[in-house]
Amino acid sequence: MLANAFVDNAKVMAKGQVTIPKDVREALGVTSGDRISFIVEGSTVRIVNSAVYAMQMLQGELEGEAEQAGLTSDDDVMALVKELRNEDENA
Repeated sequence: MLANAFVDNAKVMAKGQVTIPKDVREALGVTSGDRISFIVEGSTVRIVNSAVYAMQMLQGELEGEAEQAGLTSDDDVMALVKELRNEDENA
């Protein structure tokens, strides 16, 4: 088993509700009111913090876009931001 893996369990109630154990909530970084996603892969289900998962998906989709746009350094990014701000001020 992986070093950062652990096993915990919870009971499914009559209406399908489950209380996520405290250790699992802490590992996911979720608190009351946060959203989680269930990812079903065959007979396995992963529970993930929805906000973190959405950011990971977005990062995956945008991977390589900066290089394609010619943004290869922090200076390139700052120059683009300044250019866009100047366009907004002049509009």
